[in-house]
Amino acid sequence: MIQLITESSYEAFSCTLASMYKLRYRVFKERLDWSVITSGDMEMDEFDLLCPAYLVQTSPDGRVEGTVRLLPTTGPTMVRDTFPMLLGGLPAPLDPQVWESSRFAIDVPPDCRKGEHGLAKATYELFAGMLEFGLARRLNSIVTVTDVRMERILKRAGWSLSRIAPPCTIGNTLALAGHLEVSADVLQKVRAAGAISGPVLWTPVLLEAA
Repeated sequence: MIQLITESSYEAFSCTLASMYKLRYRVFKERLDWSVITSGDMEMDEFDLLCPAYLVQTSPDGRVEGTVRLLPTTGPTMVRDTFPMLLGGLPAPLDPQVWESSRFAIDVPPDCRKGEHGLAKATYELFAGMLEFGLARRLNSIVTVTDVRMERILKRAGWSLSRIAPPCTIGNTLALAGHLEVSADVLQKVRAAGAISGPVLWTPVLLEAA
C-alpha cells in the first residue's frame, strides 16, 4: 500500500510521517553514511519545511518500508539549491510540468518479495507510485539527484535516467542529476517488471488517464 501525504493531511498522518523520518535516518545516516541533518533517530532537512508531497509505502502490518519526497521545480529544489555542481553549468529545471524527487528510500527484509532482476517488489511499487503521481498531475518528467548505484537500479526496473551532466564525487558518493520520463508507457514497463496488476496509490491513476 502506498499513501500520498500532502500538506492538508500531515496532521492525520503524523505518526506515519514520524516513522518515515526514522526510516530515512536508518537508510541515509546509518546505512549509506551520508552527511544529512538528523534529530535524534529521525532525518529531515529544510526541504521538508516546504510542504512537499510524500509517497509512503507500508507493509500489510503497518510498518513503513519505503518513501519518496516530491516538490515542484517552480520553488526551491535540491538540484538547484544544494547540488548545482551536478548540472554541468546548465540551468536548473524550472517548469510546472517537472517535479523533483528526493529521499527515495526502501527498507525491507532480505526475504521480501522480488520482481524482475532481483529487485524488491517494494522498489517497483514505489516507482509505479511516482509515475502515477506524475501522470495525475500531467508531468513530463521527474528530475532527481541520485547516485550511480540507484541509476543502475532504475535502468534494471525499466525506468532509465537521462543524465543532465556527468557524475561528480560528493563525499563518499558518485552523484548525478537527471530526468525520469513520466508516461503511461514507462508505467506499463515498471508494472510489468514488478508484477504489479494495477494502481498502487490510494487515489488510483489508470493508464487511460494519461
